[in-house]
Amino acid sequence: MKKTVLTAALAASTIAGAAQAAELRMSWWGGNSRHEATQAALEVCGAKHGHVIKPEFTGWSGHYEKLTTQIAGGTEADIMQVNWPWLSIYSADGTGLADLNTLSDIIDLSSWDADQIEAGSMVGKLNGLPISTTGRLFVFNKSTYAKAGLEVPNTWDELVAAGPVFREKLGEDYYPFEAAKLDAALVMVIYGTQKTGKALIDPETNELAWTKEELTDAVSFYKTLVDNHVIIPWPDVAAAGNIKLHENPNWASGKIAGTYQWDSTYFKITGPLEEGQEVVYHGLLSQDGQKTPGIYRKASMVFSISENSPHKEAAAQIVNCLLNEEEGVAALGSTRGVPASKAAREQLLAADAIKAVQIEAQAKVISAEGPAIHPMMEFPTVRSALEDNLELFAYGEIDAETAADDMIYAINEALEDVK
Repeated sequence: MKKTVLTAALAASTIAGAAQAAELRMSWWGGNSRHEATQAALEVCGAKHGHVIKPEFTGWSGHYEKLTTQIAGGTEADIMQVNWPWLSIYSADGTGLADLNTLSDIIDLSSWDADQIEAGSMVGKLNGLPISTTGRLFVFNKSTYAKAGLEVPNTWDELVAAGPVFREKLGEDYYPFEAAKLDAALVMVIYGTQKTGKALIDPETNELAWTKEELTDAVSFYKTLVDNHVIIPWPDVAAAGNIKLHENPNWASGKIAGTYQWDSTYFKITGPLEEGQEVVYHGLLSQDGQKTPGIYRKASMVFSISENSPHKEAAAQIVNCLLNEEEGVAALGSTRGVPASKAAREQLLAADAIKAVQIEAQAKVISAEGPAIHPMMEFPTVRSALEDNLELFAYGEIDAETAADDMIYAINEALEDVK
């Protein structure tokens, strides 16, 4: 009996010693609050699992270039915070980063739903575990709509019909919605996605999925919004200085009564509202005959483990601690947004570390349907192709067909660069 106990004790000591000997590195970008919270989380998770983790953190600027150089040279950290679109660069065939499915006996993947797992997967291999999931929702000012005698809209037709009512009952400077620059481009994208049932860029084929006619129709919809006094014309927005929504006094006062924003921006856009203004995250507008609600949803960022790491199991313990276990979750808090992990969300909500309205907004994002978003939709070249040509159309310098042609050409060039 004594021998058995002694053997077990020696075995436990050997395992603990091996665990303590695992020295890991973790890299990420962010601001001071994220840096402080992550270092605290690494300390508690390292102590819990017997590992030492060296933190390597920077600001956003230059992080992509640094991480890309490291991965190319095989000198990357064991654990990495990776921007979701970068997965297609670092691991296009699924082999550039560790497959976290092979570590599922350590990382509790049941805290993520199937769509979230798919979002972090390349060619069936889970190369990045979503830290938070974000999506675009429609936000409306109930107070201003009520002032106009209207309910907030549920359909595009109701939104379009609200424009003349706002102008007649409230005045020329009141608008039921706003859309310019990237917001306008993404409104165009969701409208076309709903109508066609297809993502603009097919994630499976890496090719444009819309025809020229379908893209032309989506571009033209922008003019419908302008012609019906739904949104302020792009040139007027530019003339006013392209003021950010959360800094715009017309949003704060309720003169602009709708927008299409990430669910994670709730406090950013509601904070400036004047007393008496009530806004709601409303979900997605719909249109007759639509083939999908068209949610634009993505992992905001992921945690990945290096394929070159000699300590994948130890790294997996730390990742699971950060995202699923009480100590790590409490330390990280909401410094990376509302957690994608169900376990983390429930813990932070119970601790009042995140608000119910944030959970409700994210629930709308997660439960909504839509085709998967291609990572290239987040790349500057693709966004520029959409935004710049839509701007030329908005200024009347090109027609909708020309805008569609130029978008197609520029996007195809961008896709060719990554093939």
